[in-house]
Amino acid sequence: MRSAESPHDLLELAVATAREAGGLVSSMRSRGVDVADTKTSAVDIVTEADRACEELILDRLLRARPDDGFLGEEGDDVAGTSGVTWVVDPIDGTVNYLYGLPHYAVSIAATQADGQVVAGVVRCPVLDVEYAATLGGGATLDGVPLQLPDPVRGTPPLAQALVATGFSYEAAVRERQGRAVARMLPQVRDIRRIGSCALVLCAVAAGQVDAYVEEGAHLWDYAAGGLVATEAGATFEVWDTSGGKDLLVCAPAPGWDDFATLAKACGFLGEVPESP
Repeated sequence: MRSAESPHDLLELAVATAREAGGLVSSMRSRGVDVADTKTSAVDIVTEADRACEELILDRLLRARPDDGFLGEEGDDVAGTSGVTWVVDPIDGTVNYLYGLPHYAVSIAATQADGQVVAGVVRCPVLDVEYAATLGGGATLDGVPLQLPDPVRGTPPLAQALVATGFSYEAAVRERQGRAVARMLPQVRDIRRIGSCALVLCAVAAGQVDAYVEEGAHLWDYAAGGLVATEAGATFEVWDTSGGKDLLVCAPAPGWDDFATLAKACGFLGEVPESP
């Protein structure tokens, strides 16, 4: 019999909660979007749906497991005693949500006392797709197992790699990130900007992009998606940049070393490289 804190049981609760939360944000979107606040800049927004969704997730998770902790993007932090903490982004891709673009997701992860993510779900309600994973139990897309490298394309060389990235909402940081992307662009197939960290990590897991690099994401952005990616066979690391922000680097394990070397050479860590 599984314990009450098995990754499988935690995932079941996370999935049920993500589905309900996804329904809520979709229904609220159909009635229009109310911007409630801003964060790092005037274009880094919080909507009423972000807050309502996080409140729903907090209620459902802690009603089922009242001794757990909770870390939410919108500030609903709760210290727990069970050793399990839920890490939640109620709407990852809020600007997409504002504009009616479909690439936003509910992201819910469960961590153990040591911070290890043991279960996670990323649900995109508009596209009706759901990525899920448990530590050591593999990753799935709508229940179908994910396994890298891609069985059709394998792991392409860097010159044929489709790379995803993202940008900060702080203008000065965006300018530096833009220079790093410009250095990388001639050396890969192309660049994609999806606008949701969680969904991009899942895209790596599904073989929909070949690699991902982005500075400035937070734990709630990547906790669940990072588990999906690694359980599918990707290598995912979080590096410290010279500016003190997290840099996410993810690629299928066979191509990891080459991509990590390229990301450093192009200046994603913040330092100015001697050559592109």
